[in-house]
Amino acid sequence: MNDRVPPGQHLVSGFPVLHVGPVPPFDPKTWRLRVFGLVEEERSYTYTELMAGTLFPLTTVQTDFHCVTTWSKLGNIWEGIKFTDLLAHVRLQPGARYGMAHCVHGYTTNIPLADLKRDDVLLTWRHNGADLSPEHGYPLRLLVERFVSLFQVKLLVAGKVEAHRAAVQMVWDAG
Repeated sequence: MNDRVPPGQHLVSGFPVLHVGPVPPFDPKTWRLRVFGLVEEERSYTYTELMAGTLFPLTTVQTDFHCVTTWSKLGNIWEGIKFTDLLAHVRLQPGARYGMAHCVHGYTTNIPLADLKRDDVLLTWRHNGADLSPEHGYPLRLLVERFVSLFQVKLLVAGKVEAHRAAVQMVWDAG
């Protein structure tokens, strides 16, 4: 077995879709990513602002992907913007320690900012040279490579910066 595959995981050649609920329609003219909470100023970004490469440099990261349902896919190429670049743009307030990702259908998850500040954490919309499918998170997915896919949320619409770890609303939507 490959040493990059965690115990209990198995390799897949495709990219399985595990998704609960309908995928909402995407309109790039009206879609926004809202960033609020313990930031200097609440911000809202259009899809064009995120992906144009003018506000934030575009980047590519190669990672392995491990799903909580026991499958792994190695050598994935993701394209997007570094989460650290977004954080620098909104300027965190003192006491900010967690990020709460808000997605469609009320799904939320929180991750310590120390983990979100890693260089390989992306807000991504492309995988292996193609736009993500809506079932895989298009238009925007949070990629936190060091965590299983349960924390790599799809269909991201907002991020809140918090001082304390808050309760989350999870719907089974891993992968």
